[in-house]
Amino acid sequence: MKDFRKLDVRQKSYQLTLSLYKATVGFPSQELYGLTSQIRRAAVSIPANIAEGCGRGTSAELRQFLQVAMGSASELECHLLLARDLSLVNPDDSTKLIARVTEVKRMLVGLMHRLR
Repeated sequence: MKDFRKLDVRQKSYQLTLSLYKATVGFPSQELYGLTSQIRRAAVSIPANIAEGCGRGTSAELRQFLQVAMGSASELECHLLLARDLSLVNPDDSTKLIARVTEVKRMLVGLMHRLR
C-alpha cells in the first residue's frame, strides 16, 4: 500500500481539481447539472482514482486505477475544450488549465511505466 498523499501526480491533480471548482463557479446556473457537474466530476475522479489504486494490494491494481484516472483526465480535457468554445472559460484560462491537464496525463503515464 502506497501513501497516495506523497505522489506528485496526486498532488498536482488535486490542485487542478481545486482550480477547476473555482473556475466553474461563474458558469451559468443552467449548466449546474451539465458542463459544470461534468468538469467537476471528471476532475475529482483523477486524484480519487489515484488514491483508490494506492489503497489496493498490488502494482497491477494501482496501474488499473491509474488508467481510469487517465481516462478521466482525457474526458476533462474534452470538457474544457467545450467550455472554451462555448465562451464559458476565457481562452487564456482554458489554455492554462488544459496545459495542467496535459501535465497530469504525462505524470500518470510516467508512473504507469515505472510500475511495469
